[in-house]
Amino acid sequence: MADHEFTIEQVQNRLGITIEDAYLFASIAEVPLTATFLDGLKRGSTLALAVNTEKAKSEFIIAPLLLEVKAQLHDAISIFSGVDFNIDAERGLNGVCDFIISKNRRQHVLAAPVITIVEAKNDNLRNGVGPCIAEMVAAQTFNLKEGTPIATIYGAVTIGSAWKFLKLEEATVTLDLDEYFINTPQKIMGILMAILA
Repeated sequence: MADHEFTIEQVQNRLGITIEDAYLFASIAEVPLTATFLDGLKRGSTLALAVNTEKAKSEFIIAPLLLEVKAQLHDAISIFSGVDFNIDAERGLNGVCDFIISKNRRQHVLAAPVITIVEAKNDNLRNGVGPCIAEMVAAQTFNLKEGTPIATIYGAVTIGSAWKFLKLEEATVTLDLDEYFINTPQKIMGILMAILA
């Protein structure tokens, strides 16, 4: 089994994860974005949602948002897309991650600590929650093996037009009860900036 095959039930049973719900980011402020960025994102979103594939959504919605976060954080993070993340095959913590974000600014090689996983899906958010949690556990394991454990790993599942955020602390995942939508990218950007700063 690879991490992209996990369901919510399997991460609970096979990985020993407890799942809770909470409003994680209701109080996070929106981040102002330039008119140029907003125009480009709107054009990209229109195209991606018309094409309606996971690849189009990744390229024209998700990647531009993550690149803008990287720019606003003065390149203090590194972003990896479509890389193998084979951490523990016996536990099913192996496979290709859509996006991995590290607090290490080195871009050529993935280095710990991995702080955020972004899982892109084409159809619905729920289908991405299990794989995202498995990838977050893989990130937690990777950080520990690399000698840079961090208390909280974040995740996001997105279909491009909607985003759901998750938080992993020890063996407990908290799912945000709210969903955030691409027509308010300032809020999505505020959450990304808060978890990556």
